[in-house]
Amino acid sequence: MMIRLIFIGLLIFPGVAAAAQPVNLSGLLPTTVARPLLEQDPGVAAARAGLEVALQEANILDQSPYEWTTRASGQQRRLDSGPGYNEWNVGIERTIRLPGKAAADRNIGQATVEESRARYGEALHEAARDLMALWVDWLAAERAQTLAVNSLQSVQASLEAVEKRIRAGDASRLDLSIARAELSEQRRMDNDAKTQVSAAWMRLSTRFPGIARPPQVLPMPSPIGEDVAFWRERIITESDELKVLQAKMRMAQSHADRARADRTPDPTLGLYTASEVGGRERISGVMISIPISGGLRDSRYAKANASVQVSGQEFERKKRQLEVGIAGAFATARGSYDSLKIADEGAAAMQENAVLMQRAYSLGEAELQALLIARRQANAALNNVLQAQVTALKAYYGLLVDAHLIWDLEND
Repeated sequence: MMIRLIFIGLLIFPGVAAAAQPVNLSGLLPTTVARPLLEQDPGVAAARAGLEVALQEANILDQSPYEWTTRASGQQRRLDSGPGYNEWNVGIERTIRLPGKAAADRNIGQATVEESRARYGEALHEAARDLMALWVDWLAAERAQTLAVNSLQSVQASLEAVEKRIRAGDASRLDLSIARAELSEQRRMDNDAKTQVSAAWMRLSTRFPGIARPPQVLPMPSPIGEDVAFWRERIITESDELKVLQAKMRMAQSHADRARADRTPDPTLGLYTASEVGGRERISGVMISIPISGGLRDSRYAKANASVQVSGQEFERKKRQLEVGIAGAFATARGSYDSLKIADEGAAAMQENAVLMQRAYSLGEAELQALLIARRQANAALNNVLQAQVTALKAYYGLLVDAHLIWDLEND
């Protein structure tokens, strides 16, 4: 009945998704706690370091790849019938990057930074999904242990009822043996539940060191208030995977622009001065050299142009895969929420039946086997509610994580 009351209370809340704003939900880690855990994740830290590398790469591309080159040579001139002369030649030269190539290089650098930023956001997104799943698994294990304790108490109550009837001469020793066996089995299940809690917490605290262990209750999911079009638009807009591919598309286009501009070779300009005939002749001049373009540059441009087409198709393929995943996640979220309501109704009926059977057995109006079956059915129904709750909660939180509506993911 308590589950049903919580359920009804949540139904009157306004839909979280309708506002399309970042949200904080009871039962989910607050942003002030979750964000530091995400930032210290090794994958996120590596992506953050990769962003610094990309910024340095962009700075390098913004500068010319060419440097000043100095040249010096010396020689000795000897005449067949005369003295010899020392001569020398010095100069300085540099290749000039043409303006179109400089713009293309800057665009490549910007696309590199955009890709690294998107990869940083994707690392945060993946860490957030892990944190969400592990957090829900731990809360579910805690809830399962609570159910096991309640079930153990019910079996102990049944054993006490059997002992009371035996003292009254209204039950057999077989009933006592069955009740004790049922109690032993329930103790084993209670111990298994405790083990699952420890294992779930170890997985969570090992994956995210430093996380606190506050007393917490597994929350109920909220109903999905928006249609699939809303979630598709929101998630696609916020998708870091697509942002990575968009950056790759821009990078491929920038490389194609660079290859097109590179069909015109960069010229090399220089100044030189020379001394000949022992200093009697002084020479100064300007030097320019331009490579003769061949078919190799055209082939490189054709290859870069084809790469643009490949990156565009990769983006469309990933976008279609994402749309399929969104549709499936939305259907799962809505369907699992409906399943949870059905499971809750069934559990309420089973619990009521178990209470009636307990009373009937105490009055000698029912057999012990019937009571134990009713207890098992009620416990199974409560566990079904728990499983449905976990499925619905993960589906709902998964949509919120993908849509970047929690933990400040929208700012990355």
